[in-house]
Amino acid sequence: MSDPKSQPGKPKGALGDLVKAESMIQLAIALPAGCVIGWLLGSWADRHFHTTWIGIFGILIGAAAGFIQIITTAKRFMKDPD
Repeated sequence: MSDPKSQPGKPKGALGDLVKAESMIQLAIALPAGCVIGWLLGSWADRHFHTTWIGIFGILIGAAAGFIQIITTAKRFMKDPD
């Protein structure tokens, strides 16, 4: 059997550490970015449709999308800690 650490598609050494760091940066950016994008789209829709509630709904949808991204990234990182 082959050693799991010698898989050809996985970066090793310093490059592997950079890939892990990039995944952690994704975790830090996902939620705020989702909220900001949802707020921007919601406020645009508020102006377009002359309402006041779509911006708040956009923030909530953006937060949910951010949490989904965080969970997906964390699952991938926890499954493959090397």
